[in-house]
Amino acid sequence: MPCLFATIAGEIGVSKHAIVIGAGMGGLASAIDLAASGFRVTLLERQSVPGGKMREVMVDGSGIDSGPTVFTMRWVFDSLLQHAGTSLDSCVELVEAEDLARHAWLDGSRLDLYADLDRSVEAIAEFAGSDEADAYRRFAQDSASVFETLDESFMRREKPGPVGLTLSVGLLRLNRLFQTKPFTSLWAELGRVFKDPRLRQLFARYSTYCGSSPFQSPATLMLIAHAERAGVWMVRGGMQRFAEALLETAEHCGVETRLETSVDEVLVDRRGVTGVRLQDGETLMSDCVVFNGDVNALTHGMLGRGVAKAVPDRRKEERSLSAVTWSMKATTRGFPLRYHTVFFGADYRAEFDAIFKRQTVCDEPTLYLCAQDRIGGTAPEQAEKLFVLMNAPPRALSQSEIDDFEARAFSLLGRHGLGVDIASVERTLPSDFDARFPGSDGAIYGWPTHGAFGTFKRSGSRSSIKGLYFAGGTVHPGPGIPMASLSGRIAAQSIREDLGVS
Repeated sequence: MPCLFATIAGEIGVSKHAIVIGAGMGGLASAIDLAASGFRVTLLERQSVPGGKMREVMVDGSGIDSGPTVFTMRWVFDSLLQHAGTSLDSCVELVEAEDLARHAWLDGSRLDLYADLDRSVEAIAEFAGSDEADAYRRFAQDSASVFETLDESFMRREKPGPVGLTLSVGLLRLNRLFQTKPFTSLWAELGRVFKDPRLRQLFARYSTYCGSSPFQSPATLMLIAHAERAGVWMVRGGMQRFAEALLETAEHCGVETRLETSVDEVLVDRRGVTGVRLQDGETLMSDCVVFNGDVNALTHGMLGRGVAKAVPDRRKEERSLSAVTWSMKATTRGFPLRYHTVFFGADYRAEFDAIFKRQTVCDEPTLYLCAQDRIGGTAPEQAEKLFVLMNAPPRALSQSEIDDFEARAFSLLGRHGLGVDIASVERTLPSDFDARFPGSDGAIYGWPTHGAFGTFKRSGSRSSIKGLYFAGGTVHPGPGIPMASLSGRIAAQSIREDLGVS
């Protein structure tokens, strides 16, 4: 059945046409929102499946999540799907995680964190003592406060600058804004909070969720810890089912979807955007276009000369982290894996100095491993689906570098006591990310959130060209499944406001 709102809108004559380029999370959210508001929507995706960076890699006949493996901030999707006349639970089968992750260090110590705050406090007390447990409880309160301060005032708004953010928070609550600690690095703040260097290292990892270094990112990013603690959900059958469910919802709302369809050019005249020309020469006219992709693609001229200056040229600026990943079927031994396990090296600073200063990988890189068959906590008896990610610089790697980095990664796993016998594997390199996401240069998260004003450099939903809008992880409010989805909803709202559609 078509979406009720789209049906009613069609009956009363709303006929604005929106083209959405890219069926990543931002594009899907934007298409659903616009269709539910009565727009005629065409969604174009160059890949054969939706999801963008939420991708599934086939290995020996099994689909392995090889991007995001969970999502947070469920309320973003509850609201989106409610607007479309459905619900999240009716679209996919979800499993809420009780265990957030297992963390391991080379000295043999391990720490599990949980969605339940008291369980994590107890675990930290056993791991590092009661003082550190008390420090974690305070950190949890502080991260919740930062999240609450910035949720409505920043993350859900169309690119507020420093002044706009101040006014949004309110002058009478200005102290709350300073308590988000934008002028203190995450690493420095964690050193103030925790005495145990392992806990400092653990919570500094949240900066990598934005593709950034904890030594250069503002302590504001501690809000990610709260978003994770507020709830983490896995999708039964893999995250690709989530993207497919959103695409199906979009189609039920009347969205025309075209997969394996590449856009050659966004068309403009003196008044603004008029439509797009596809790679096969077909022209589609529209009232507006939402581009859900790396905005750097426009600057590179990949969508035509007419929109090449729609965003500031940031090609010479530092890009975010990339990664080398391994999607595999393998048997494991020795180390008791959880669904999420993080393996740390000894020198955290060396890891980020290597990537951001020397464009290489350190001797002991942190590794993230997702054991996807352990969604219920039980280890499989046969070969299991594993996804391993190592942060890397956003550039092409030579074959000798690839071999060297891979040896370092699996050597570190072995030193942690994990043996991995690989049956089948598919590897993804920074150059593969660049090919899959044009204009990205291999950077997965766009630009790093470095410095107090780094986040304000991201483009908002509106471009400098009338009728051209942006969504996705390279624009405000940033990367990640919920943030990219919020960007799509913000773009839809901007379009409604500009075209006078309520």
